[in-house]
Amino acid sequence: MSAESHPTLPPVRLHSDAELARDALGAPLFARAVRLARWAGPATRVGVGGELAADQLPGAAAHLGLDADDEEAAGCASRAWRVAVDTGLVDVTEPEEDTAAEEGGGAGGEPYGTAAPGEDLALVTGGAPADVLGLWRAALEAVLADAAVPDLEDLVDALDAGGEIDFDRLGWNPGREADLLDEVLAHLYLLSVSGGRTADRQIPLPVLAASVVVPDGMGEPTDAVLEQVSEAMMRLDDQFRQLEPIGLVKFRPVDEELMAQADEDGGRGEREDDDEDVSRYGMVRLTPLGLYGIRARMLEAGVVAPAVGELADKGADALLDAVSSYPEHAAQAEIEQWMAGREPSAAVAELLAAARGDDEGGPLRRLRCQQALALAGPEAEEAVRAVLDEAELGGLARVWLAEHGVTGVPAPAPEMVFWLTVDTIAAQLAADGETEELPLLMETLTAHHAGFFDRVWRVRHPSTVQVLEAMGRLHPDRRTAKEARRAAFKARSHRP
Repeated sequence: MSAESHPTLPPVRLHSDAELARDALGAPLFARAVRLARWAGPATRVGVGGELAADQLPGAAAHLGLDADDEEAAGCASRAWRVAVDTGLVDVTEPEEDTAAEEGGGAGGEPYGTAAPGEDLALVTGGAPADVLGLWRAALEAVLADAAVPDLEDLVDALDAGGEIDFDRLGWNPGREADLLDEVLAHLYLLSVSGGRTADRQIPLPVLAASVVVPDGMGEPTDAVLEQVSEAMMRLDDQFRQLEPIGLVKFRPVDEELMAQADEDGGRGEREDDDEDVSRYGMVRLTPLGLYGIRARMLEAGVVAPAVGELADKGADALLDAVSSYPEHAAQAEIEQWMAGREPSAAVAELLAAARGDDEGGPLRRLRCQQALALAGPEAEEAVRAVLDEAELGGLARVWLAEHGVTGVPAPAPEMVFWLTVDTIAAQLAADGETEELPLLMETLTAHHAGFFDRVWRVRHPSTVQVLEAMGRLHPDRRTAKEARRAAFKARSHRP
């Protein structure tokens, strides 16, 4: 997964380790692997690669409650066994290559090894939730590796006379295929967490396929690109079918009847814009366990992927620096968790101290500090009053005291009012950019002060010029916007 594409991702709200561990134990493929690990014993025979002997598969399938005579059930048992071996739930002793058939080999003379429950199996019931999640992540890696491999029939067709796979003939590059699946999962994670509604965020398969196929900046995709998107969709359809049993995703496969119809229509359905038709092309969402698993893989790859709650034991400076770049809903959730574990008055004093500073990030820190102070009750009054005379925090403190009905608060000096105005607009610009709501805020702030621009250009705030330039672009009144541009020129000219 690329750390360069998205160096910092939006924060995600994860379930607790205990909840995630329960989800892991309930994932069908992992649960079957655990059951087969408990089933393994002295009579269990394995091949050179640790796979179950063919004549063992019906018994394994029956132990899983599947039809022992069904070929698909045998495949399920085989996949579960591979997961059990790859995760250490089963220990295998592979056979020596020169073991004779009469020493435990099969009818054709192939040697067999043995299997037994592994030491890690005890972690399933006796370990901590983190131990269970570690086993599940190992299982996930095994499934992801399998998902990046073409169908067995394609592999057989690509074998040359020497028993080697002809990758050129197969048109498959193992490393590239694994990287592409990683990229797809990274895009799925980003699409899932960007809106803040990860619990039910379903992504249409065409959207996901296009996100990794269509070049950035391309307008109308060419027919060749659309064909690549279609091919990617079908590959993803197969891969997500494999990933759903491990609990990574919830997946609605591509409707085969609809795809056949699309082929007849030359790749275009008759009702492309219909929501139902979109869903029939496949829908996928990450489960809470999937969000945890993909985030863990991205962290290992060096991607900054924050999770709500991980700042609860950090200082206020780390909190405000981090949540300054968070979306509003995520910042609120993180701040609530941080405040919940602290004595209110001390927490407020720490937040106010961390909000100081004339650096570029100062306005947004103070905005998030104000967001945090809104959670504090009357017990924080003393800490807030302590900063009334400070240029950077005095205006913020008066706003909080007024909202809590505190009387006897001295009026602010005019310089403080203008400084707070600049700081407020600078924070909004830093948080959300030039939104549709910002011109209304500017109009409201300027309407309350006669001669606003004659005073504000003199404000000693690092963002004065930036704010006045933005007001010159965005203020809804043309005459006022012109005054803002003139004031920005003065402020820029008189900067030391």
